[in-house]
Amino acid sequence: MSKILIIEDEEPIRRVLVRILLEEDSSFEIQEASDGKKGLDLIKKESFDLVLCDIKMPIIDGIDLLQRTRKINTLLPFIMLTGHGNIETAVESMKLGAYDFISKPPDLNRLINSVRNALEKKELVTENKILRQKVAKKYDMIGNSESIMEIHSIIDKVAQTEARVLITGESGTGKELVAHNIHQKSSRSKSPFIEVNCAAIPSELIESELFGHLKGSFTSAVKDRQGKFEAANNGTLFLDEIGDMSLAAQAKVLRALEENKIQRVGSQKDISVDVRVIAATNKDLKKEIDIGNFREDLYHRLAVIMVEVPELSKRKNDIPPLIEHFSKLISNEQGIEKKQFDKDSIKLLEEYNWSGNIRELRNVIERLIILGGNPITKDDVSLFAAKK
Repeated sequence: MSKILIIEDEEPIRRVLVRILLEEDSSFEIQEASDGKKGLDLIKKESFDLVLCDIKMPIIDGIDLLQRTRKINTLLPFIMLTGHGNIETAVESMKLGAYDFISKPPDLNRLINSVRNALEKKELVTENKILRQKVAKKYDMIGNSESIMEIHSIIDKVAQTEARVLITGESGTGKELVAHNIHQKSSRSKSPFIEVNCAAIPSELIESELFGHLKGSFTSAVKDRQGKFEAANNGTLFLDEIGDMSLAAQAKVLRALEENKIQRVGSQKDISVDVRVIAATNKDLKKEIDIGNFREDLYHRLAVIMVEVPELSKRKNDIPPLIEHFSKLISNEQGIEKKQFDKDSIKLLEEYNWSGNIRELRNVIERLIILGGNPITKDDVSLFAAKK
């Protein structure tokens, strides 16, 4: 059920608008305000899906009301109404974020279509916001240890810059969480975040994956394909496990970083790209350079800012909040009741040697939630979490 606010100082027009809307959809919940101040008070107190607002009103006019509302609710759509319409007023209201501008008396079909489309857009925007919040929650960095606080501090400083970041740490420590947090806090957050696991792609296909290819450039190239650099344009490209990338692909990545240009496999045409590259590895790249497996010039291009993510054994005081976080997350994913962990079970989990780090801890928590009792006890931990 959509909730609509009509702000109009002429009562006969309000009556007509109410009748038109209810004839369109009797489930609409409609409230009225006779001037801009009363309308603003209602907007502050209640949640609406749409506002139909006159422009020429006493006390607070429609343009001023729209400006004030945008400071407290950027998502609320406004359809502006006026019997004194002109193109300058229309342009001004649209620049301030109005969804539409309709002259009075309104054309019935135009008004209904505008209302319907504004409500649909509001619903889509709200769903997208919720989805973004869920995604952001998934990549929360949990913990209050000194090392995690230091990483948060680095992220806050580097996110708003264009500096490249190299993230190091053992497998399963959460390097991808650092990359996601940098992207989400950057000016590129509304653009794509594209992830490439360099270790999971065969060396003969990595160039095609990164840069795309033309049809016929190799046996399985049955059509033109866009690469990850193009897909990440104006956003962030996360090159995970970059230490496993072939030297040939490294040379092309270096050129892309230096010139902001790429070439698809089989093409000589340059394609301009605007991509922020964040890389991660569980290898010691300086050792890889010494044995000839990694380009030193690429290393220096990537390692402008270094972030080292510690293994779980060095931040064991973060295990209790991680258990709580994963318990909530997994219970929601599985659609089951959230289970509690008693003190002895948490203590036992803190004593384990988590060689797989946070990834292993998450797997064990999921196993305990599915197979253990409620509350989960140390006996459950001993039974379902193999001790290292």
